[in-house]
Amino acid sequence: MNKSFAGLSLLACLCLNVRTSFTQEKSKIEDSILRDTSSFYHIDFSNYSRPLHQLPIGVFDSGTGGLTVLDALVNFDQHNNISKERGADGATDFSSEKFIYLADQANMPYGNYNSTGKDDLLKEHIIKDFQFLLGNKYYQSGTSTSYLSNKEQVKAIVIACNTATAYGYEDGRSFVKKTNLDIPIIGVINAATRGTLSFFDKTENGAIAVFATVGTIASKGYECTLKQQIAEGNLSGNIQIFNQGGYGLAEAVDEEPDFIRKNTNVPQDAYRGPSFENPNYTIDKALLDVYNFKNEGNSLLCDNKNIDDCSIIQLNDAENYVRYHLVSLLEQMRKSKDPQPLKAIILGCTHYPYLIKEINKVFLELRSYRGGDGIYHYKHLIGEKLHIIDPSVYVAQELYSALQSKKLFNASKQALLQQSEFYISVPNLTNSNVKLDSAGRFTYDYKYGRTEGEIQEYVKSIPFDRENISAETLKRLETMIPNTYKLIQRFSKENPKTNHLKSENKI
Repeated sequence: MNKSFAGLSLLACLCLNVRTSFTQEKSKIEDSILRDTSSFYHIDFSNYSRPLHQLPIGVFDSGTGGLTVLDALVNFDQHNNISKERGADGATDFSSEKFIYLADQANMPYGNYNSTGKDDLLKEHIIKDFQFLLGNKYYQSGTSTSYLSNKEQVKAIVIACNTATAYGYEDGRSFVKKTNLDIPIIGVINAATRGTLSFFDKTENGAIAVFATVGTIASKGYECTLKQQIAEGNLSGNIQIFNQGGYGLAEAVDEEPDFIRKNTNVPQDAYRGPSFENPNYTIDKALLDVYNFKNEGNSLLCDNKNIDDCSIIQLNDAENYVRYHLVSLLEQMRKSKDPQPLKAIILGCTHYPYLIKEINKVFLELRSYRGGDGIYHYKHLIGEKLHIIDPSVYVAQELYSALQSKKLFNASKQALLQQSEFYISVPNLTNSNVKLDSAGRFTYDYKYGRTEGEIQEYVKSIPFDRENISAETLKRLETMIPNTYKLIQRFSKENPKTNHLKSENKI
């Protein structure tokens, strides 16, 4: 990387960080938590639970995607549990730790707040996520009219969301300092970039792709951190960074109705994903052969049986979103000056590791793709060994080091991991201001039309419930993260906080 360019890039990143920080020294939500004893959000930090080392570890994301990070923690085994020295011992390193997970699904996707000019509203949501984990309140169900206050407080917080890390990590750390708690705050971006650059030799050339939500890309969180670590590590090769905003992909994974509707086979008026007409995320008719969209069942909505004759195309399957964005990424690289082969792609959204199989599949197809001229259009852009970076394992390493340095490991020999708890946010139906769509979720306009500083309970945080987690999501969790799925299943069946969920998916 050119050193003068790197210096200018780092300066631009520093300026960006200044611009994206809270404009007020203390936000209204912070004031409600710290000072307003009449507020639902108030926490008396002078009476915070002690001793800290006996408390659970908090983890949050904007949805179920962060469970991939939690799963990495659940399965992490790189140390001896007795001596704490490096080296797996067959017993997971966090087996004596309890986790409390929050999916802020009612307010997701976090990645769209930036594009709607609502950065401060997003930061308010993030501080509320901190408040939930640091506090003791939750609701039994979405219809409960009063809250319970027997949730445990936490001794560390893992921000298992790339967008939340990019926009709220520094604000979250600043807020926790105001509480006078000395607890670790772990974000995914620093950990992931260190892991990615470990695959590069000091003088090696190559490209890194950041595949993340539009909001994470706009924040330049990954790009700036990569450039900073390249400079600090004195890596002198030509390392190029390409950004691909995965607009709609996280929403497709969580089945947001504006982006995917599994119960229809005709184009929808409310669709917001890539299309022929979308000016920012246009499906290029000339690339239909390259996209090679999956067309079984209702995975692609079209107004004609023959895809080549469609005047309307809507993506209705997560794999098709992967296809659209990976082709867009390689087209971006192909049109750039002297592109280096792609050596690593960072999955900068916690939802994306669910789709590693599909991502590998599409890259293999594109490597082998020949145009009508018989030329391999993308083969030279994809390295012989392409590393697909799931930040989760690097987060686990950082959490372990932080607990060890602060002496916060639980000394108990009990398998506290089995007592982990799982919560999800749902629209607060007792708040007369909320506006819902036919699926019972916030309308798009309401979700992104709210204003920061209007302190109210938009959502209720409740235990995981079959009614707010779809059968397809449960099946994916059971397949992709079986050990964490078992913890969810155990919590749902044995914990009195839940409604003893029952379904064909056994949760």
